[in-house]
This record gives sequence, C-alpha cells and structure tokens, in this order.
Amino acid sequence: MDSKEIDLHKFDDIRPLTNDEVRDAIEELVTNEDLIEALRYIKPDLDQEQFIAYMRTCRTKEEFKSILAYETVMTIAKKTTFSLTISGRSRLPEGNPACTFISNHRDIVLDPAFLNVMLYDVGYGMTQVAIGDNLLIKPWIDTVVRLNNAFIVKRGVSGRQQLEASLTLSEYIHHTIKETRESLWIAQREGRAKDSYDKTQTSILKMLNMGGEAKDILTNIMELNIVPISISYEFDPCDFLKAQEFQLRRDNPEFVKSKRDDLLAMETGILYNKGRVHFTIGTPINKALAQLDPAMEKADLYNAIASVIDREIYTHYRFYPCNYVAYDMITGTRRFSDMYSLKDKKYFEEYLQVQLDKIVIPNKDESFLRHKILEMYTNPLKNYLTTQGQ
Repeated sequence: MDSKEIDLHKFDDIRPLTNDEVRDAIEELVTNEDLIEALRYIKPDLDQEQFIAYMRTCRTKEEFKSILAYETVMTIAKKTTFSLTISGRSRLPEGNPACTFISNHRDIVLDPAFLNVMLYDVGYGMTQVAIGDNLLIKPWIDTVVRLNNAFIVKRGVSGRQQLEASLTLSEYIHHTIKETRESLWIAQREGRAKDSYDKTQTSILKMLNMGGEAKDILTNIMELNIVPISISYEFDPCDFLKAQEFQLRRDNPEFVKSKRDDLLAMETGILYNKGRVHFTIGTPINKALAQLDPAMEKADLYNAIASVIDREIYTHYRFYPCNYVAYDMITGTRRFSDMYSLKDKKYFEEYLQVQLDKIVIPNKDESFLRHKILEMYTNPLKNYLTTQGQ
C-alpha cells in the first residue's frame, strides 16, 4: 500500500466525497424529504421532479458545486442581501498557488458559501471548506456538505481522541495544500465570535502546525500559504440569538446549546436580511511571518502569528452606518456622527428594537441584551481603530 492510499484511508471520515462517490450520494439525496423541504424554504416554487432530474445531471463534485450549489447560494444572496461583493483579488499570490484562507466568522453556513461563489465568479475556483461535525445534525446534511467539498472538523471529543483528531485534520490540510494543490477555507476560531470581537485562536495555529513535516513552527505554517479574509455583514440576522445566548450563559454557567439551537441559527442566518455583505482578501502573511524570530518561545510565536492574521482582518473590514451609530450609542459620544444621517440612526434604533423583541426568555434583561447587540456592531470598528493607532 503506497503513501497515497494510506493518506486516503486515514482521511476517509473527514474528507469530501470523491467523484466516484457522487452518483450514490445524489441518489441518496433525491429521495430525502428533509432536503426537499429545506430547499422549499429557499425556492418556494420548487418542482420536485424537475429538481431530482436536475440533481441527477451532476456527475462530479465540480458540476454539483458550480451548478446546484452555486445557484442555491446566489438565490439566497438575491433574497437576503442588498449586495454581495468581494475586493482584494490583486493580493492573491501570483500564479494562484493553493492557499489556506483564514477569516473571521459571522455565519455558520454562509461565510464559506458566499466566499466560494465570489471566488468562482472572479475565476479563482471554489475552495474546500472546514465545517464542524456539531452542525451535521442530520445524515443528509453530512452528505450535502461533503458533496460540496467540505472537510469535517471533529468536535466534542476529549483527551487523546482530540489530539489524534487534530493531528489527522492538520495532516489533511497539509496534504490538500501540498499534494492535491487545492485551496481551502477555515475560520480563525472554533465557532463564531458571538460579540464580533474577532481574534485568531492560537489553538487553531497549533493544529495547523501539527501536520507539517518540518521541525520548526514557522516553516510548517508558511507551507500553508495563509491568506486572511475580512468578512463584513451590514446586519447579522442571528444577532438576537447571540445576545440571548450571552444572557442564558450569564444566568446559568452550565447552559449548553442544543442541536435545535444550532439548527435555528443555521436557518436564521440563511433566510433573513443581511443588508450589504463584503469580503476583502487580505495580504498573504508569509512575508510578515519571515520577519518573526523562529527562536521565540512557542507561546509567544503563536501569539505573534495570530496577531499578524488579526491585523490583516481588522485592517480590511468594511463599515456601514450601523457600525458608526452603534459605536456612538455604546460610548455615549458623537465621534462618528459625520458618518451617518439622522435617518440612518433612526433606522438602526428601530432595527435594534425589532431584534430585541424577538428574544423571549425568562428574566429577560433588555438593557444587557441591548448592550450585547451594540457590542457586535461596535467591536469590528474598535479593533480597526486600535490597529490604526486611533
């Protein structure tokens, strides 16, 4: 058995489907009523027989991604965003080598989905994407995401199992970049930053290092050609759910989200208004990493790498009137009053109240919840200002 066969076997339970597996996966999906029902949310006029026939025309993952997945994501964008845009393509490394895109994380499903359709539109091609196994709530979701070129991040395991899962994931990422030569996306942290205070977790960087063959951290990280991406949503349809979770955790430190909570967050993020959505491709970080001292203490080195990524993300946010209004509201100042009109302020205040009214929990603390939602719209601006020395 050669090394390639060993690799494929080792990655079987986390890798995307292969083209040889597409036909069986399609046949499994076309008979799944849950999938059909989910698609009716997005395409109310769905003709089931036509859809099944359409799915069966897909013979490869590329066809599934570029036809079915692309059309589905663009339908969501047209229904739930004012605009979906990307900038910074000129910063991509020359020759389009395989890259590891690392971004902040706003929406469970749509962050990598939106990125992929936009990369496809500019001719770069769609990436593999990391997805936590906690979101694979139903078997058909597992099949769909693997068919759509996702690889699985195992969560909820502990001790030695976690170490082994992290090593396998890291080896898979290195294999994909170096051998398969396919780009991929991973979030800068496990799960979304509920308060939008985006910060790269060093645990992610430690995982990325594990699968490298070099003895030093910088070489292993630089092999992955990391390119940070800044994601900016004008409105986060899950803001009220995130604020609600903050209070539930405050009131009960033992609170644990259910699968239904994750499903509700997925549905809400997909189906409701996001306003303007923009992705900015940042500068590849290898040149900045080459300036770091490889002899630093490991903890300091990981923190330094995380800071390089964070700075790129903070520098390239795009801001909207709601961010400036929220900043002035939470700080009690008029620092950015020239960045929004009275109409903008009134609109955001009304939006904020509508979102707060959606929260129905025991001992609802509206002042706390309001503050938490304001933080979500303020923190990206605060981080940008810090980066700029303002």
